[in-house]
Amino acid sequence: MIITRSPLRISLGGGGTDLPSYYRKHGGFVLSAAIDRYVYITINEAFRPRIILKYSKLEDVERWEEIQHPIIREALRMTGVTGPYLEIVSLSDIPAGTGLGSSGSFTTALLRALHTMKRSFVPPQELAEQACHIEIDLLKEPIGKQDQYIAAFGGITCFEFLPDDQVIAEPLKIAPETLANLEDNLLLFFTGASRSAAEVLRDQDTRTRENAVEMLENLHLTKRLGHESRDALLAGDLRKFAELMHVHWEHKKKRSPGMSSSFIDEMYALARAHGALGGKLIGAGGGGFLLFYTEDKTRLRSAMRGAGLREVRMKFDFSGTSVLAHS
Repeated sequence: MIITRSPLRISLGGGGTDLPSYYRKHGGFVLSAAIDRYVYITINEAFRPRIILKYSKLEDVERWEEIQHPIIREALRMTGVTGPYLEIVSLSDIPAGTGLGSSGSFTTALLRALHTMKRSFVPPQELAEQACHIEIDLLKEPIGKQDQYIAAFGGITCFEFLPDDQVIAEPLKIAPETLANLEDNLLLFFTGASRSAAEVLRDQDTRTRENAVEMLENLHLTKRLGHESRDALLAGDLRKFAELMHVHWEHKKKRSPGMSSSFIDEMYALARAHGALGGKLIGAGGGGFLLFYTEDKTRLRSAMRGAGLREVRMKFDFSGTSVLAHS
């Protein structure tokens, strides 16, 4: 039996500039952080000559070509682990479609498990690139690269996406006290809504390819805010970082009509009135989690709990995609 896990993530700045439609022309930059909420993959030897898959659905097939789950099918094809006698089970701490990068985490965890099955170690950079190849190149999803990369690397990491498709990953070397305060003062609340990131991102992707001036200017500013957020954390200026989160969210809402909703706007205003110095919706938008920075956690938690929002307590993860068991 093999058990692997990949962390989910929160984007701290620059999100949206990691789509190929943008970075291949202008270069992208994202500051992202892995958190201690995970996607798990278990691979076991099946008793019968079948390929059995257990995720939100159940599949029981004879050949890998019959698999309906596109990521699993392409990962098996890529790694050459084609069964039979194969059972793959997926579990997640938080459901898909909630903005925490679960698809990228799923893909990196699955690839790590399949490579482990073949007794081969693939470094984080290659693992992330393989995951991106499956989701973006093979399955044509209109998504970015940050999810696969932060899942593979873990930590709080700066990613520079170059026009030639190279990705430079650099851990953010912030002071221990800044790290502790950042981790302590970031609060994550579930809005109760989930959605497909691809649906929200497809509009951005199309308009970027068409060189829509308004979209490109928005993404240029988002990239600049990502750099400023990194600089604020390096300087230990967490209030500046929180202020940049707010500016980021105000501009992110202009990117697509499906980015926010009246309920999300209401919850954001409520949080700002109860101690949130800054915040943003995590992921492509339209639902999922609201992330806030506050120095008055008790007051903010009380207000959000009173509005019916569930908090997910979190810490940063520095292990990235890893093997938990191999027997």
